[in-house]
Amino acid sequence: MTVMPAGPLRGFADFLREERVRLTEQWMRDVFGDADLVEADKLTYEQLADHLPEILAGLCVALEAEDLEKVESAIERDARMHGMVRWRQGYRIEELVRELDLFHATLSDALETFADKEHGFTRRHEKRARRLIAEALSFVTLTSIREVVSERDRKIDDYTGRLERANHELTLKQRLVSDLHESRMQVTRSVVHDLRNFLNAFSVALQLIGRAPTKADAALTLANRQTADMKQLVDQMVEYSVVLGDNSPVELEPFNLRELFDELTTSCRPAVEAKGLVLHARFDAQLSRVSSNRLKIKQVALNLLSNATKYTSAGEIELAMLRAGEGHWLIRVSDTGIGIAPADTDRVFDEFERAAGDDIPGTGLGLAIVKEICRVLQGQIRFESHEGSGTVFEICFPLELVLE
Repeated sequence: MTVMPAGPLRGFADFLREERVRLTEQWMRDVFGDADLVEADKLTYEQLADHLPEILAGLCVALEAEDLEKVESAIERDARMHGMVRWRQGYRIEELVRELDLFHATLSDALETFADKEHGFTRRHEKRARRLIAEALSFVTLTSIREVVSERDRKIDDYTGRLERANHELTLKQRLVSDLHESRMQVTRSVVHDLRNFLNAFSVALQLIGRAPTKADAALTLANRQTADMKQLVDQMVEYSVVLGDNSPVELEPFNLRELFDELTTSCRPAVEAKGLVLHARFDAQLSRVSSNRLKIKQVALNLLSNATKYTSAGEIELAMLRAGEGHWLIRVSDTGIGIAPADTDRVFDEFERAAGDDIPGTGLGLAIVKEICRVLQGQIRFESHEGSGTVFEICFPLELVLE
């Protein structure tokens, strides 16, 4: 700090410097003895002393120059730091003001002591010194309070921001719970509807056997078909519940894509050809081993192939596995089926959404399962469909899946 030219109050400034330790200890005794200063009792000597020595040093320079403005910036810096520290130490504003009042009283006592023993220190000098002390301590108090208020406002803003974010998250969760409840109700209605249809047809088959034993074979065929459809419904419900409820870490493994491709074509060909459709299979020779979850990839492909077969009555189905740029590969399943109406494209991955009526069996869960698995395996889904002429699904996966 720059030393200012000597003035008539320099002797008092030197006295304060010499008595700095004693004055600080006197002030601290007053603070510890004040019943209103609760937080001060929790502080150590160093914590309580804080920035007051620096403030006292600045005051001494102001007394020498008889001008507070010359050291105002330094005192302001120390006062702001003092206010910030006291806020963090848990002081209330009234406690901050009270301890600075005690510091003012300590300096006033020191002024009287100095004036009594220094005969050359006139009443005019004492009045001027008292005014400078009052101005300096008022400035320190005001600056410290402003800093406390500023820190408090920042804390309030922080709490308010957290509260707003928490409220927003709560609103989203409430909306999610509401949507989930509606979704579960839809699940219940859909399953009950399908099971009732299956059981009605099953009941008709049993009645037919009772009334016309000669038609028992036809009735048993109907009953067996209904049993198979009921089993498919239950199996897919179980598959979907497992996919949604599986919170365990994804197990990654390197595996040969060509082997999986051959397995898929072998398993789906009978169902495709049973409907009189042609299966085209295409594998990119550049592909070899990938790192992902083989079983989940297989689930995705089987669901896409099952949907394509189900909704295609004539024409062909294609299964392709291709390289897709640097670090990625894709599964493509295309068909020449009924396609998806433009109005339904936003809902194709929702639970129990189906592209046709009750004449085509299914739960409407296949694409919902695909969407959930792709979320886990970082698969990017793209599809294109034209009503009456077919659909193409492409899902792009990383060659090396890295879990976050």
